[in-house]
Amino acid sequence: MKTSDVRTHRRTGLQFSAIGYGGAPIGNFNGTVTDDEARRHVDQSWGHGVRYFDTAPGYGNGLSEYRLGHALRRRDRTDFLLSTKVGRTVTPRRGAATSNGQYVELPSMAVDFDYSYDGVMRAVEQSMQRMLVDHLDALFVHDCDRYTHGSSQPEYFRQAVVSGFPALESLRDQGVVTAIGFGVNETDVMIDAVKAVDVDLCLLAGRYTLLEQEPLDTLFPLCEERGVGIVLGGAYNSGILAKGPVRDARFDYAAAPTNVMSKVVALQDVCASFDVELPAVALQFAYAHPVVTSVCVGSRNEQQQQRNAELAATDVPQDLWQALRDANLLRDDAPTPV
Repeated sequence: MKTSDVRTHRRTGLQFSAIGYGGAPIGNFNGTVTDDEARRHVDQSWGHGVRYFDTAPGYGNGLSEYRLGHALRRRDRTDFLLSTKVGRTVTPRRGAATSNGQYVELPSMAVDFDYSYDGVMRAVEQSMQRMLVDHLDALFVHDCDRYTHGSSQPEYFRQAVVSGFPALESLRDQGVVTAIGFGVNETDVMIDAVKAVDVDLCLLAGRYTLLEQEPLDTLFPLCEERGVGIVLGGAYNSGILAKGPVRDARFDYAAAPTNVMSKVVALQDVCASFDVELPAVALQFAYAHPVVTSVCVGSRNEQQQQRNAELAATDVPQDLWQALRDANLLRDDAPTPV
């Protein structure tokens, strides 16, 4: 596997690089990044062969979109794919730099959830202005899940399906965007979305990894049947599959529980017996399923980007995959690289 490998989404013909650029870090996620550092990150990812870039208004109050758009403005627009998300409007307001959850040192903005038709249209206009583009390759309805909205999730999801998604369909019909879908971290919510509307592409984070393969039973067969592609995020499950079972390991944005730590120890032991690093196996496993069009990876610095490129290119022996199955660490029906 190489970062620059291409997989074509059959429904739209969009050609995705195997590794996509996850734009959260340049929105000051878990730490500040300067404008110059953000530009260098994007340039280096381009040098490694990345041609798919994903961002969102929620990644730093629009900061990630702004930085990504300015970093890519020197590139021919036909040479790369660009996606962002809807569901939040971001409006300037007076005030000092602020924080928003794990995003720090942000421009002062009023950020509001809005999955209505008008809200989606307004969000897309704002995003395209920030990124200096007149066309988007993909748009995802973002975070209409229980993690974000709690008990109000059904109300927000219904608004997205009934009001917001028709706005995306209109933009698709006008040629403003090529592919439309949902971007959430919960498999059952994604299934509901694929069944409810005419989805082209979905972004699923953290739910199909070496530690979780439930979508094999439900979401992936449904997507294959309907020609829906999947962009995967969270191939390292918030970091534990990258760092291993260290004391501060994170799983699904929280401290890793004991049972997860134990499984990662077992995974790491099998990988070590073949002299292969666990994160290389995790990254290549995520891309092996044919419904997956790209695996988006967020990198905090140039060293992490270099490492991700090296992990993607690592030679993983076929016997390693079988050893994981023999140890009941990997489902027999989970596709692996050939």
